[in-house]
Amino acid sequence: MSGPTVKAPWLPARFAQAAVAAAAVADVARAVTVRAHAAHPLDTSESASGRVSQVYVNLMIVAAALFLVWFTRSRRVAGSLSPNPLAGSAPWAVLSWLVPVINMWVPRGLVLDVLRASGPGAAGGRDRVLVNVWWATWIGHALVAAVSGWAGQGASLAMLLVAEGLELAAAVLAIAVIQRITTRQAAALGSTLPAPGVASLPSLP
Repeated sequence: MSGPTVKAPWLPARFAQAAVAAAAVADVARAVTVRAHAAHPLDTSESASGRVSQVYVNLMIVAAALFLVWFTRSRRVAGSLSPNPLAGSAPWAVLSWLVPVINMWVPRGLVLDVLRASGPGAAGGRDRVLVNVWWATWIGHALVAAVSGWAGQGASLAMLLVAEGLELAAAVLAIAVIQRITTRQAAALGSTLPAPGVASLPSLP
């Protein structure tokens, strides 16, 4: 009789990918609606702009939650695959995404650590480039969006286009990172592995 098995977290991965894509599309719709209201307040109502913004906020919360569920599961799988301990504790691996300033650089290292532990040759070459480019676009979007927010209605159309372009690029790359890590883990696991900490019992004659 064998214990529980470790499997690649495909279901959380698919939910996270769908939520990230939906949030990115909602952000573009929000930006277009808010910009239209600022440029033509008589043609686009403030309430419509507010509704679109609320939909975006809700989708972002869902996307963040599902991403963290996937990341927690994938980190657990990576820990079962790697002979070396992963960096940080399980609570820290989640909190680092939520603490301001710290979440600007620490999560990138945690993602690379999970990728490294997810299979032979992972986190090298293309994998590292993928994570680095994703992180650069995400931080770039956050900075441009912050500057645009400070500028308020004075923000230029070019700034808006840059912010939304970075948002879409970050979303596409986040989906690719989720896919890469989960695929690596599925390949490393083969079919299944005994769960860590659960001993397999010999079968009875």
